[in-house]
Amino acid sequence: MKLVNIHKRYVVLLIAVIGFHSVNAQVWSLQQCIDTAQAYNKNLQMSRNNISISAQKQKEAKANLIPKVTVNAEYKYFTNLPYQLMPLSTFNPTAPEGQFKEAQFGVPHNINANLQLSMPLYNPQVYGAIQSTKIASELTTLQYQKNEEQIFFEISNLYYNAQILHHQLVFLDSNFVNATRLLKNMRLLNEQLLAKGTDLSKVQLQVTQLATQKESINSKYEQVLNALKFAIGITIERNIQIDSAIQYQNANEYTSSSTVDIRLAKTQYRLLSSELSVLKYSRLPSLSLFGTYGTTGLGYDKQPNDFLKFYPIGFAGIQFSYPLFNGTITLRKIKQKKLELQNSDLQLNLLTEQNTMQVQNAKLQRRVAQKSVEVTSEQIKLAQTIYEQTVMQQKQGTASLTDVLLADNALREAQQTYLTAVIDYLKADLELKKITGNISTTK
Repeated sequence: MKLVNIHKRYVVLLIAVIGFHSVNAQVWSLQQCIDTAQAYNKNLQMSRNNISISAQKQKEAKANLIPKVTVNAEYKYFTNLPYQLMPLSTFNPTAPEGQFKEAQFGVPHNINANLQLSMPLYNPQVYGAIQSTKIASELTTLQYQKNEEQIFFEISNLYYNAQILHHQLVFLDSNFVNATRLLKNMRLLNEQLLAKGTDLSKVQLQVTQLATQKESINSKYEQVLNALKFAIGITIERNIQIDSAIQYQNANEYTSSSTVDIRLAKTQYRLLSSELSVLKYSRLPSLSLFGTYGTTGLGYDKQPNDFLKFYPIGFAGIQFSYPLFNGTITLRKIKQKKLELQNSDLQLNLLTEQNTMQVQNAKLQRRVAQKSVEVTSEQIKLAQTIYEQTVMQQKQGTASLTDVLLADNALREAQQTYLTAVIDYLKADLELKKITGNISTTK
């Protein structure tokens, strides 16, 4: 059922109660607010960009399996050709052993240009990295869902607060009308010397207090609307109104499902396991194919034998790499990662137990709040009846002004208690949706 205003005669005040809003302002439902936030909320936009970044990182990891081609070019001019020591026996067979003669080899101009090809044939670390980036991409998607749920939660909370403030203004407007009517009667009685000046002052004070309180609630309402606009992602200058009818559901049960936090913890555990596998894979050998094709240029610029000649060069091969010992660095990293896995498992168990506890507490809180809403709703009706009877008795001279003011205070207290109970119920219901994984049903 809907929690509409308790008193039918106050319904006509719902349109005029927020005086600072334009009559042309658009009325936004909670679903419209959430749908708009999905398109314009900047936090969600950044989260979607992060998903795209993760997808590119996954493609980057896969690209390590694609052959790489490199173009290399180099020119060297030797002002002094490199020296090499040659045994004297090379030039003189009778020369003693252990004696050498320096010699210069090559030409001043050296030009090299080639294409190099490299391609991994087997590299377990590359395959492990691909798996890790895939899990990391899932983690980013879950993080987006968490941010989305948090935005839903914030917008719903702000929307409910705005609805409560709206109804509080309706109550205040009704009380202000009653107080103004009482002030008018007290002035007539005072002019006829049937009421004291102090009684008139008391009613005037009450009217002033109600006007001040109404102005304060109006300011709070505007602040909540501004916060709601910010959360949605629209400009503060945009004029909107909310649907004042509060949707009240009687003990609606939600099917418990795995929350985003628990799914995040599970995915984080998988990511750590994948990273541990990558560390273990680093101990395995790798095999890659490589090849080079190009030309080498040699030139001499002195007369009479100046020349520049090019000679082709090309080769292909297979490279095998096997790490034998790296100072126990990999071993230490593996032990660290195992400890991180233990913490991740403990965190998952902790979140599961915490969620179970939170669900039970939220159900209890909602049940109490629901009962309080029903009780305080009846209390408002009773307080209104008492106030009307007391005003009538005061006109007949059988009740004092003090009795009227006490009845008015009791009515306002019942109204505030009712609104507090509604707030508690809505917050408990919203929290229960969140911790049971049903926050998306807020729409």
